[in-house]
Amino acid sequence: MSYTIPIGPYHPALEEPVHARLITDGESITDAKVFIGYNHRGIEKLSTQRNFIQTIVLVERVCGICSHSHAFNYAQAVEACGHMNVPKRGQYIRVIMAELERLHSHYLWLGVACHLIGHDSLFMHIWDDREIVMDILEEISGNRVNYGMVTIGGSRRDIDEQKAADILRMLDKLEVSICRIRDILLADKTVAARTQGIGVLSTEDAIRIGAVGPHARASNMPVDVRIDAPYSCYDEFEFEKAVWDSCDVFARVVVRVLESVESIKIIRQALAKMPKGPINLGVKIPKVEPNEYMTRHEAPRGQLCTKVVTNGTDTNERVSIHVPTFKNAPTLAHMLRNNTVADAGLIVASIDPCFSCMDR
Repeated sequence: MSYTIPIGPYHPALEEPVHARLITDGESITDAKVFIGYNHRGIEKLSTQRNFIQTIVLVERVCGICSHSHAFNYAQAVEACGHMNVPKRGQYIRVIMAELERLHSHYLWLGVACHLIGHDSLFMHIWDDREIVMDILEEISGNRVNYGMVTIGGSRRDIDEQKAADILRMLDKLEVSICRIRDILLADKTVAARTQGIGVLSTEDAIRIGAVGPHARASNMPVDVRIDAPYSCYDEFEFEKAVWDSCDVFARVVVRVLESVESIKIIRQALAKMPKGPINLGVKIPKVEPNEYMTRHEAPRGQLCTKVVTNGTDTNERVSIHVPTFKNAPTLAHMLRNNTVADAGLIVASIDPCFSCMDR
């Protein structure tokens, strides 16, 4: 018998509001429609009433988990409009923070995924490791969320030798732990039963719909802005794209584990190569002429695009933010088909959605 089953906009398996309408034949999903737009916070509009420094505070709050990514990308766009050269040390600090944030984000998602799968012991183990990352973020910036580390022209805070040593000690712990987590996830029968062959998004469909980030790389799409179009100082580090070819929820788990290993490699290299010198341009920021520029950044969830239009004052004429969930959400309807109702919550969560990001 056919039923229409609504999931959301408020559902215990979802962190944020989204509505999926499932057309079912018994337990099987024969068709699905996804509806978005349940949040609106007017951040883009508010940014036209704030100066460049104040707007950093706004864009950081587009998303709590990838707040540094939004500040990083917005600052790069303004700096490009004003033809500013960010000091190399400031760029390195930005990259270190970006990769620590990626670790924080991936650990958060892996823990949530294990909870939805029903593997709560692994969920608690992963989130215990996530606390180590958040403690380091707090030591560097003073905050566990919305770090306030970016300013126009560089970084707001430095990473001294003591903090660098603490980061390395943290990475030593995480490297041992992430290998153990990887081995469990790859071999555990519960994880395999709930993820392998579930929510399949083929490479062809991922390309056709336009998936980005770990979601795309889990469908065997080798796309990563850090390597394909290097920005800041990413071209000075050696790391690999984390790609998997099974195209299911299991692949999305594996890719985020592999990316965590690559992030650790990048942070180690950045600390070892950290140049001397200033971390920002100080108070001598040049006047930004009327201009427009769009920048791309590989946020934890995928490609983040920020376009800034300036008008010759210190206020934005326009700020447009294109988040990765906007590209990945259209894949949900395709992935839900031919699965069971019991798997729907996990499939929606598998793209690591941030619907509040999308409705900025």
